Amino acid sequence: MTFNPTIQIGEPAERMKSLPKQFFASLVQKANAQVAKGRDVINLGQGNPDRPTPPHIVEALQGAAANPLYHRYSPFGGYAFLKEAVAKRYKEDYGVDVDPESEVAILFGGKTGLVEISQCLLNPGDTCLVPDPGYPDYWSGVALAGASMSFMPLMEENGFLPDYSAIDPAVADRSKLMFINYPNNPTGAVADSAFYEETVRFAARHNIAVVSDFAYGAIGFGNEKPVSFLQTPGAKEVGFEIYTLSKTYNMAGWRVGFAIGNAKMIAAINLIQDHYYCSLFGGIQEAAAVALTGPQDCVHELCSVYESRMNAVYDALAGIGWKASRPGGSFFCWLPVPEGMNSSDFSDLVLEQADVVVAPGIGFGTHGEGYVRLGLLTSEERLSEAIHRIGRLGVFR
Repeated sequence: MTFNPTIQIGEPAERMKSLPKQFFASLVQKANAQVAKGRDVINLGQGNPDRPTPPHIVEALQGAAANPLYHRYSPFGGYAFLKEAVAKRYKEDYGVDVDPESEVAILFGGKTGLVEISQCLLNPGDTCLVPDPGYPDYWSGVALAGASMSFMPLMEENGFLPDYSAIDPAVADRSKLMFINYPNNPTGAVADSAFYEETVRFAARHNIAVVSDFAYGAIGFGNEKPVSFLQTPGAKEVGFEIYTLSKTYNMAGWRVGFAIGNAKMIAAINLIQDHYYCSLFGGIQEAAAVALTGPQDCVHELCSVYESRMNAVYDALAGIGWKASRPGGSFFCWLPVPEGMNSSDFSDLVLEQADVVVAPGIGFGTHGEGYVRLGLLTSEERLSEAIHRIGRLGVFR
């Protein structure tokens, strides 16, 4: 048989071509290139927790792994005991009553749910409201759904909250889905009850489904506990929340999270997941339930660690004349770049001349320009060293 070079075997579908470029992949490549040169690189550009999973959770998995029940397929939708653990944690932490069966979906990490929900609710040509700056994987789900995005600017003068009054009513009326995220990645901003009340009113007025990305929900500073969207009256009528155990319990590699809230949205997530896979390994589900129902001292200790690291960073920033607002939560600092520079050029400069990796704000959206994101994901000593290295460049004089 003669090979026909015009045959395009394996040509990606158009939806694959529409996917946004993986921003962090190029960031990692740049950092690895410096490491390969033998440089002592301090990587603060990614959101990968650096501390180990608490021992009692690891021990729970070790014991559960020997249970032959878990060597078979897990039930579609996950085990009831994990959904009940989720409901128990939300009741204890936020006073929210949840039906474990109809209002909880188990996820392969929070990112999965954030991508899936767009495919569940959006048709080609539909509009989704997306924060700018914001988590880039919101864009991925919208692209896979063939929908379009309308960006909600997050401005420092507005506390990095979207201004709903600035959204064109015609755009709002044709929008079917909206993402919000507090404590915020990348800005570290937090939202209060008044904001969520306004969100519920706005969503109900325009018939918009709300997705609250609560990945950093456990991490608040200044003795302030972050507010859950679901604490707001009417929240479950207009949306749901996505939570991950990655940050709260240092379980990023375990890939376990959940969606909680609106029963129709939960049913849609469960349906699409039924077609993608069965459910998480049962041993991980048991360990996740132990994390949620067991002692929460490890969570409080983790918050203290991040707050101490944040204080060390801002002490060092003051020492070099780098002025920036403090985050209210998350494990990120959102720092303005020196006057006359853009975020990409500044990030390249500090990598090449100070061996420090920070994420350029433009990677999170147009309104991220003028900032870089720094992760509190190494020791206080290394964080202070990173800031002092940048200070020696003399760009903040």
